This record gives sequence, C-alpha cells and structure tokens, in this order.
Amino acid sequence: MRQLELLAPAKNLECGIAAIDHGADAVYIGADRFGARVAAGNSVADIEALCQYAHQYGARVYVTVNTIVYDDEIEATRSLLKQLAEIHVDAILVQDMAVAEMAREAGLTIHASTQTDNRTAQKVRWLSELGFARVVLARELSAAEIADIHSQVPDAELEVFIHGALCVSYSGLCYASQYCFNRSANRGACAQFCRMKFDLIDADGQEIGHQRYYLSLKDMNQSEQLSKLIEAGATSFKIEGRLKDAAYVKNVTAAYSQLLNDFIKHHPTDYERASLGSCTYTFKPDLRKTFNRGYTHYFLNGRQPDIASFDTPKAMGEFVGTVKEIRGNSFNVAGVASFSNGDGLCFLNSNRELEGFRVNRVEGNRIFPLKMPANLRPGLRLYRNNDVEMERLLSRPSAERKIPVKLAIRATDDGFSLQMGEAVAHIVAEHQEAQKDPRENILRQLTKLGGTPYECTEVDIPEGFNYFIPSSLLADLRRQAVSMQKTGHFRCKSEPLTKKSEPLTKKSEPLSMQKCATFDAKVYHFSYLYNVSNHLARQFYEAQGIKVGDAFEVSKPERCLLMQCRHCLRYALGFCVKNGGRKPEWHEPLSLRLGDGRLFRLEFDCRNCQMNVYADE
Repeated sequence: MRQLELLAPAKNLECGIAAIDHGADAVYIGADRFGARVAAGNSVADIEALCQYAHQYGARVYVTVNTIVYDDEIEATRSLLKQLAEIHVDAILVQDMAVAEMAREAGLTIHASTQTDNRTAQKVRWLSELGFARVVLARELSAAEIADIHSQVPDAELEVFIHGALCVSYSGLCYASQYCFNRSANRGACAQFCRMKFDLIDADGQEIGHQRYYLSLKDMNQSEQLSKLIEAGATSFKIEGRLKDAAYVKNVTAAYSQLLNDFIKHHPTDYERASLGSCTYTFKPDLRKTFNRGYTHYFLNGRQPDIASFDTPKAMGEFVGTVKEIRGNSFNVAGVASFSNGDGLCFLNSNRELEGFRVNRVEGNRIFPLKMPANLRPGLRLYRNNDVEMERLLSRPSAERKIPVKLAIRATDDGFSLQMGEAVAHIVAEHQEAQKDPRENILRQLTKLGGTPYECTEVDIPEGFNYFIPSSLLADLRRQAVSMQKTGHFRCKSEPLTKKSEPLTKKSEPLSMQKCATFDAKVYHFSYLYNVSNHLARQFYEAQGIKVGDAFEVSKPERCLLMQCRHCLRYALGFCVKNGGRKPEWHEPLSLRLGDGRLFRLEFDCRNCQMNVYADE
C-alpha cells in the first residue's frame, strides 16, 4: 500500500488545526524565524501544540527553516533546531546546507525545500544520497519530467505543489526583490517584484506593450490532475499558502482531501491516506470560491500559452455571469449564480484594468451596488472575488474529523480490560455479578467519546459477561484507553513515508551545475546561485568538491541574473517560432521597464526553453 499525503499550509496554530480537521495528512508551518515567509512565524509552544493535535490522527508537522542564514545567526539557528527536535516535529524543510547539517546533528528528519531548485533526477539523487528524506520538486515540472525523476530515483520521496500562487522564477533563484528593494526572497522577505506593472520595450526603445503585469502568473490548480501526479510517482501533494487565512485552508484542504479519497476509493488495494480519520463538512468545498488569480495547470501537461495574468495580479474569483442591463443605480446579470448582500464583484474595464465593488442589495438577478461603478457596461464578464455566504460558513466550526475504533471489554483476574485499537487499558476491580443486564450501561459509558478524535463503531462484549461495573470505573477505563491510543501506535503510521536523515557526509558524485541544473552555460560563472551565506555551508560544498561564491545577498554583484523562468514572454505573446508562433518584428534584446524607469533585460534561452531576466546596468 502506497501512502498519499495531503500537505496543507499553516499560517498559525488556528490554521494548522483547521487543516487537520478538514483532512490534511500533514501541515507545514514556520517558526518565529528562518522560515521563507517572515510574516508567518510561530512560537515553539504553538508548534508543539500543533504537533500534539496532529499526532492524534497520525498526521505530521513539518517546520520551514528554509531561509539562508548568516554567520551571526548560526547559534540561534542551532538553538531553534534543538527546540524543534525536543517537541517532536516530524521534519524540517531546508535550503541552507549549514541548516541541514545542524538539523541532522539535532536528530531531525530533513526535507529539501523547493528553494534548493530541484528539477533534475541528478539533483534529486544527490540530495537523497546526502540524507534528505524528501525532495520538494520545482513547480515548473511536467508530469513526464516527474515520472522520469521517479523512475531514475525510485526510493526518493517526491513532494509536488498542487494548488496556490506561483512564483515566476525557479524557487531559490530569484534575486529581483533583493536587487530592487533590498528584501531577499531567500530570507523570506520577497517584495513580489513579479506582481508589478512593466512596459515591454525592444532594443530600439519601441514600446511593444504598456503597463502590464508580464511576470504575474495565474494560480495553480491541479484538482483535475491528481491521478496524473500520483501515477508519475509523487508522494506528497502540497497546497501553497502560508500567508492565507483559515477560510482558505479549510476550503482548499477539504476539496483536495475529497479528491484523494475518491482516487483511493477506485484503487483500494494500491493506495491509502497517510493519516487516520474521516471528515464530515458543514459546507460544500469549492475551489472557485477561494482567492485565485484565475487557474492554470502550469507546465504539468507541457508548455501552455495561457498561464499568466497580464491584466491584474489580484484575485478574480469565480465567473458569475455577464452584465445584461444597466438601469439607474442597479443592473441585472445573465447567468445562474445567486448573490448575497455584501458579495465582492469585479470586472475588467475597457482599459483591461480590474475594478471591484461591493453588493449592497440583491433582488433576484438584479444587483444594487453600494456605489455604481462608472465603467460598468453591458456584456462585461463579471467575477465574484468575495463570497459572503461561503465566508459565513467557513467562519464557524465547519468540519469534524473522527477515527473509527472498535472496543472490546474483558474480565481479567483482578478486574477488567478495555481494548481500543492497539491500546489495552486495565483497572483493578471486584467481580460482582449484576442484578440486571449490564450491557446497556456498559455501551452507554464506553461510547461517550465526544471531545476525542474517535467514534465507536462496535463494542465487543463476550457472551455471558454479567458483571456490575460502576459507571465511574467504566469512565476511567475509557479515559485510560483513549489516552493510551493517542500516545501509542499513531506515530508508527508515519514510518513508511519518512526515513531518518543520515549524516551529510556521504561521498557522492559532486553536484556540478552542469549535471544538476538546466540553466544556460553562459551563467555558470554566477557562483552566487548556490546561495552560500555562511562559513558552514561553504565548508560543506568544498568537502563535496564544489567551488562556490558568496550568496547574492552577501556579494551584491553588479551585473547579475535576477530570475530564471520557464514562463516565456516570447511564447506567451505568440512569437515563439520554435513552437509555431509568428516571427517577431521587434529587435532584441527585449527589456521590461518599471514605472521608475529601471530596465531588466530579457534573454530567451531557446535551447533550454527558458527566459532569463537580467539587471540591465
């Protein structure tokens, strides 16, 4: 049986518990520092509470310690890792090899973050041989590429992203935020350079496009592609969103949990969930009703033209119909959607700019906005980016997760025992013959499992079991069994999916950029691409026979490659001759120009089917 893990984000303890309640097999959460989202830090005490809650269901907690660290942060990092080991987190996500080595010394299982740029079988094999229990693959990979990695490195656990926001650059190799705003993406402080407006100009200064979001991608949605990812060899399916609120986590987690369950239902002898329990919901999960910029399968099925959102980096939401008739301070909608007072609606005006407004009142399909939008016109497509009714449902307790258990009570030489799953509780008590049938009271007392993760499906009482047992003793027996069950065999549920990290001293073929990266040979001399920002990481690479330079954040190079993107503007605009597009009329190189006049040169690396973004000095 192969275990499938749904991995959900946790901005905080509340979101982590919501993820578990709504069907996550694991959650990933940031500590108070050194995580790749500085705005989503949590105390060790909160992470411990989340571990205790998750482990009841055999679910795991992974902590993101996936920034690069400086020399003066080494001891603070070591201290944090020791604390995380003491509270029994299941693994940590790592980018910096110094952090990886310190984590191993603390006895922690390590996963290679997507920030380590994992897009080839050679890289995955190298990381696996070093002792990484899992590798988080680059978001840009196709199903065929994932399958090829799995076939070449079959023992490596592969984690893939299935939902949420997309970075336009390969993760770990984006330096635009640091270059422009002195905010390092590799330090968790990305300023979202890719969500900004640009002009697109050619070598002659001709403006090809004006003030569009050329680097802003739609959001990933692989809900229709899960079976393809499973068959390709992925083990863990990750939802992006450590800055998202509990409503997002609830809806998206529930939606994918149901989809995984449906897949397993059709393959019951081959797959199982990686944790225990089943969920019931008070709402119908619907991915259209959650924050999104429009959805894409990205590169899962190969290169596709419609992966970017050039018009807006903001949430569009679900399509709800077209504007039919405008009358005074109201309009009606052609469509089947129903609306509520307070809904947030939006549309793209004639200038391809997003405009939004709030619904004040609804009468059938006629909508009265709080303020009538000046640019609303008949025929415009209308989207809902805030569904008040859905938010209302998700603001309340909206799921219950229970583990079915069978109970068996028996008489022992000195009292009674109660078996719950693998746990066996025992009390010392006198054997008194009952004056009336004790079964009804035994059933009533033993099945009072409210407030626990369990629900009783059967109570086994032997034939002729005619003992009087006071209700207080039955309750004590039940509480003991529940406590033993919680702390007992659940931890072994995770064993098939993870392995203990070995020392990062195994000798393997050196990780050369030629073998383990796909960017063009012309950029091999950019030694900052290894993101080495401390002496321990430098010593690690040198021991592997790899020559490295200082991280971008340390070296501050003048001429530099800022982004490596599989997203290609030449292709997206229909001018990729290699893929059947028109021959460009412009003169290259093309550049992107920010509103403040700064230029960023584009290089189209057709051999590797990649677009590189340079700082144009």
